[in-house]
Amino acid sequence: MLCSLGNVEIVAETGDGREALELIRKHRPDVALLDITMPSLTGLEVASRVAEELGAVRVIILSMHTSEDYIARAIRAGVSGYLLKTADPVELELALRAAANSEMYLSPAVSKQLVEDYIRRIGPRGSLEEQLTTRQREILQLIAEGKTTKEIAVELDLSVKTVETHRKDLMDRLGIHDVAGLVRFAIRAGIIKPE
Repeated sequence: MLCSLGNVEIVAETGDGREALELIRKHRPDVALLDITMPSLTGLEVASRVAEELGAVRVIILSMHTSEDYIARAIRAGVSGYLLKTADPVELELALRAAANSEMYLSPAVSKQLVEDYIRRIGPRGSLEEQLTTRQREILQLIAEGKTTKEIAVELDLSVKTVETHRKDLMDRLGIHDVAGLVRFAIRAGIIKPE
């Protein structure tokens, strides 16, 4: 597959993790293409050591593994790409180009897996801010901007009592029971910018 791409020179080849590390140290290629499952050292261990010792060498993992654990470990090890063995040559070329430009490339199937795992982890309801109603977010923004309950009521054409009810519900939902805490939350959530 590599030879079919053109502009690619293969400087060494091995199926052994420890030998792969030695060959990478010796040849210092622009990109090392590694499998995860290799004897002696796993591709993830080789990738981690390459990142520590030879930061200029980019590593792309080519694997059959699609589990979140493998993908996360590869990313933590500092890889520049993660491709599945079923990838088209076009994907490999994209990954090589990305690695050469100090960018990261993930197979679409890998990206999909990461997104699904992320959504599963944060739950169906999402972040605290996403759990707020439109009215609660609106009131939170106005509170964070320094408006009083009366000013908010006038601006939103609501009664003061209704604004107070929304404010109480907002505080209960966020578990924040003072205006300063609401302002800090609004800044962290990007609802308002810090001055």
